[in-house]
Amino acid sequence: MAFFKDITAKIFKSEEKAEGLSVSLDELIGMRRYVRYVKTKAAKKTSSLLSGDVKSAFKGRGLEFEEIRNYTFGDDVRDMDWRVTARRDEPYIKVFQEERDREIYVLLDFSATMVFGTKKELKSVFASKTAALIGWVALENRDRFGCIIYDGEQNYVFKAKSGLKNLLSILNTIAKMSARILQNPQGGNFGKALKIAEKTIKNQGNIFILSDFAGFDTNVRNALYALSQKSELYLLEISDELEINPPKKGEYMAEYAGNKLVFNTYSADFVENYKTYFAQKRKNLKEFASKTKSSLVELKNGTEISDQIKFI
Repeated sequence: MAFFKDITAKIFKSEEKAEGLSVSLDELIGMRRYVRYVKTKAAKKTSSLLSGDVKSAFKGRGLEFEEIRNYTFGDDVRDMDWRVTARRDEPYIKVFQEERDREIYVLLDFSATMVFGTKKELKSVFASKTAALIGWVALENRDRFGCIIYDGEQNYVFKAKSGLKNLLSILNTIAKMSARILQNPQGGNFGKALKIAEKTIKNQGNIFILSDFAGFDTNVRNALYALSQKSELYLLEISDELEINPPKKGEYMAEYAGNKLVFNTYSADFVENYKTYFAQKRKNLKEFASKTKSSLVELKNGTEISDQIKFI
């Protein structure tokens, strides 16, 4: 008789502690301990094979160009605009002002495919911790932090604000929703959530999309393209080990929404199709990121976030 391995995540009652199935507010607050590590790592970071072409989202506050005006006594000659000076035959300088605080947004995908994980924790939990870390770094940098949480059915919008109170309110909602989605995961339409983000985010800033991008269809592409035109876009693709490498040879049973599916991985064709499906998904994301000049960051669920924070 065939041996079936049940790879379906068990759903626990809300009063039971289920390690890795949901995330607590204390755990999200605890992500603050990585901020110092992140800032140290960012300061030491150089162009390397590991970091690739991904731009740092938190570069530190710099200077923003404001205007060109006539040179006056005491101005720094290093700010001279030599082209304008040569053209008008009198000295002109470039005037800069301190860069204003930025808006940092996280769009957190809590739809059904994110409620999955085979090692340590669900993708939704890993995404929650990553969102919290981004929030703490934004707070440290005195940037305004906002969040849009999509549960597969509804969007919960927190407009970008500064301060600890705002961040804790967001983290508290994330913690509650990470437990709530276990009861009835919704497939949903991620494109609708991105449309909400497009309408909500008015100012130029940095937008982090935390998702597995399972439904990377035309609607999602169009919405992401629109966001990329006015903000720095970071596509944080969260994958489980089982979505990178097929399971070992055997027979498996998967269950979702009361429907059961039995399949085996002995077939060479199955293994090849399995690998091709996920490889094509990653290829599509990479091509899109390249065309829109967005940053694609591949994150693996079940591993330490602190080892994968090169994007910060």
